[in-house]
Amino acid sequence: MSDRQLHISPANDADLDDIIALQAANQIARGGALAAEMPRDRVATMMRDMPLIVARRDQRVSGFLMTATRQTNIDIPIVQAMFAAYAGSAAAYVYGPVCVAQEERGQGLAQLMCAELRRLQPGREGILFIRRDNQPSMRAHARMGMQEVAGFHFNGFDYAVLSFIG
Repeated sequence: MSDRQLHISPANDADLDDIIALQAANQIARGGALAAEMPRDRVATMMRDMPLIVARRDQRVSGFLMTATRQTNIDIPIVQAMFAAYAGSAAAYVYGPVCVAQEERGQGLAQLMCAELRRLQPGREGILFIRRDNQPSMRAHARMGMQEVAGFHFNGFDYAVLSFIG
C-alpha cells in the first residue's frame, strides 16, 4: 500500500459525494463491475440503517462497502432473487456492493473494510451475491472466509450467493 495514510471507518455525511462519484465511475457501462447505481437518497438511508464502511486516503474516499437491512433493499429485484435462493437467518443483512478505486485495487482494501464491518456486526450473518464471471471478486471474498450457499440466474447472468458470520 501507499505510504499515504489510510483510514477505514464508518462513513459520515461528508463522505456521501465521494461515495456517489466512486459508484458512478465503476458502473458496468463505464467498464466497472457495479451492476446498479444506488440513488443518493437510498445511500443516505443505508448509511443511517447500517454501517457503510469507507476507506479514505488523503481525505478522499477510495473504497466503500455498503450494507443494508433486509427491508431497506427488498424492493430491488436482484436482492429479491438472492433472498429467494437463500433466505439466511432472521437478522441477516445485505452485504455489498463493495467498490475500490482503480488505483487502489489489489492492495487489500476490501479485506480491511470487511474486517471493520465484522468488528461492528459481531455474530451477525451477512449475505451477498457476486456474478460468477467476476472471478477477482469471487476469489477476494473466498479469501475473506465467505462461503457459497446458493446460486441464481438473473437478467441473463449466473450469480453465486455467499454468506458469512461477522
